[in-house]
Amino acid sequence: MAYRVAGIDIHKKVLMVVVATAADEAADAAGEALEFECQRFGTSHSERMRLVSWLQERGVMEVVMESTAQYWRPIWLDLEPHFPKLHLAQAHSNRAPKGRKDDFRDAKRLTRRLLAGELILSFVPEPEQRMWRTLTRSKHQLVRDRVRLQSQVEALLEEMRIKLSSIISDLLGVSGRRILTALSKGETDPVKLAALGDDRLRCSQQELVDALQGAPTPIHVAVLKLFLQRLELLDQQIQDLDGLAAVELKRHEDAVIRVAHMPGFGVDSAQQIIAEVGADAEAFPTAGQFCSWAGVCPGSERSAEHNRSSRSPKGNRFVRRILTQAAQAAVKKKGCHFQSLFRRLLPKLGYNGAIWAIAHRLGRLVWKVLHDGITYVEQGTETDPKARKRRAQKLAHALRKLGYQVSLTPLTAEAAADARG
Repeated sequence: MAYRVAGIDIHKKVLMVVVATAADEAADAAGEALEFECQRFGTSHSERMRLVSWLQERGVMEVVMESTAQYWRPIWLDLEPHFPKLHLAQAHSNRAPKGRKDDFRDAKRLTRRLLAGELILSFVPEPEQRMWRTLTRSKHQLVRDRVRLQSQVEALLEEMRIKLSSIISDLLGVSGRRILTALSKGETDPVKLAALGDDRLRCSQQELVDALQGAPTPIHVAVLKLFLQRLELLDQQIQDLDGLAAVELKRHEDAVIRVAHMPGFGVDSAQQIIAEVGADAEAFPTAGQFCSWAGVCPGSERSAEHNRSSRSPKGNRFVRRILTQAAQAAVKKKGCHFQSLFRRLLPKLGYNGAIWAIAHRLGRLVWKVLHDGITYVEQGTETDPKARKRRAQKLAHALRKLGYQVSLTPLTAEAAADARG
């Protein structure tokens, strides 16, 4: 029976589609010739519907597409209900020989390499998980915008000759926000501004007054007011996205809690990692495959029996960022297994290499926790009981704030032993 595969080279305004007909699914791998039928489509709604009908009329059983940027998304969403075997190929795995690039040739090459198993296919999650990603990635972008805005506020204060960021550790904290709000309303008296600082600031009142001596102009004040309005909007939008993510992941509350319990993680990073890999990481059969996809495992460039480079692959930049941040936090936790491991690796690998090794270990642990449904039990040096209690209370408070139901139940000695396995 003939096996038909469609290859689509996607651009912003045009789709170059090729249907390849083979004797069977392994025909191209065996070197048999393929018959091609080519057709050009637009990217509007009517053209995409015509594409779906055209592929169905030809009895296409498998579809592979290649695209740069995000132009593949509407095509994928239209084809997803009709074609179970739908693939997104990474563009660099379908490169053409230099001087021989052509849109229809690219589409034909897609089908041949798919049948031969030579393409690198991207992981595209289910629709529900894609919504999780939209929420968490949108929040991450807003957080980056907030950090950028904080740098702009600090630069503006330096232009006013106000050295507030040199005295206050968190410029946009409670005391800093009060002082900046008063400054944006026209208050320039350094004594009155310094009085708005909290008593717990690690500086004297005189030092704060001296730092607030400056020369703000009306233009400076107007720009600062606009910055603070944007900051308030960003904070509100981040809070709204937090609430939406908590609602969407409510069904997987147990997975969120188990990941958040791991060293270096919290509720926010747990939600982000689950949005990227799924609540049970079922798309990755092994921890090694997950770490390779995330880009936190050593690479391999072996030639003549020598590995010329162990540089890690690019991987998923969102997961790699979360694991690296978690590694930075885990090595600072007293009594944690990862802190002692980091200290052993530091002399040999250096700081960056040791952190990367910890990120790799955390990636394998994340896969184990999600894939096997287990709970992490600390195997390092026992920490202070009061510190453990504070950590548990802080984590429970963060979960309750996002709408999760949490109760703290201490493990008995027997249960703890069973958990350690």
